[in-house]
Amino acid sequence: MKITLLGTGTPAPSLRRASSGYVFDFGNDIVVMDHGPGAHQRLLEAGYRATDVTHFLATHYHYDHIMDYPRLVLTRWDHGGDEVEPLKVYGPDPLQKINDRFIGPSGAFALDIAARTQSPASIAVYHARGGFGDRPRPDPKLTQVAQGDVIEGADWLIKVGPARHVQPDLNCLSYRVETDAGTVVYSGDNGGIYSPFIDFAKGANVLIHMNHFLSGTELTPDYRQMSGSHLDNAETAKRAEVDILVLTHFLPILDKPGVKERMVSEMAEIFSGTIVLGEDLMQVPLSASGTETAD
Repeated sequence: MKITLLGTGTPAPSLRRASSGYVFDFGNDIVVMDHGPGAHQRLLEAGYRATDVTHFLATHYHYDHIMDYPRLVLTRWDHGGDEVEPLKVYGPDPLQKINDRFIGPSGAFALDIAARTQSPASIAVYHARGGFGDRPRPDPKLTQVAQGDVIEGADWLIKVGPARHVQPDLNCLSYRVETDAGTVVYSGDNGGIYSPFIDFAKGANVLIHMNHFLSGTELTPDYRQMSGSHLDNAETAKRAEVDILVLTHFLPILDKPGVKERMVSEMAEIFSGTIVLGEDLMQVPLSASGTETAD
């Protein structure tokens, strides 16, 4: 299992960090989790093509987590001919509605899809890329998931867990990846010290967690509960008894000189494990011995 952070930023514009995106490379299966603005470019920079991706998992439907989803689907469809299996897509309710609003018959890209399936020039391109006959519409295989569900691959499984973020406006999930190589939990957007999530992450080798801002700078108590902050994340990692805490989803202010150093110093007083400061295109270590070049 090779894990690459594609985007470690937020909705805030950044020249350094793309928005949320992660790729889990299992060899035969390439699983992408979340795909916000800029994440697809990072996927290319990491050495992957859209046609390599077999599965996509969404944690929730904030734009900084799904804006590049239609790019992934359409690029994969457009360049794959007939040789690429339908993309397997998983996400919370209302997955079908979200997909249709992007690529459905009345979706945002309906005119583009109509042109590519009906124009003689586009049909010729489709045939040149290995397609035959009439060109089908993009048709990812959608599976709506909820807490407690399990997604199984040949040599991996992903458990669907809780996240506390902006419910009930959006359904929000986390994912726990289990393989013989180790266990990795991705929090999605999860805030505060949330016992159901801590139980879900218990004993993981690696916890990749939203670290949106510094604890104590929140606008309101509700804001702190919905968005991960550094001291809460340290306590979460401690209670979950994980080995490595990978911080991601940074607001630009955290990249100012000295801020992250102070943040990690304060977190280390709570959590005794390894703390990794996520960066775009970083490969995530599965053991503390692999963190020497990671942070």
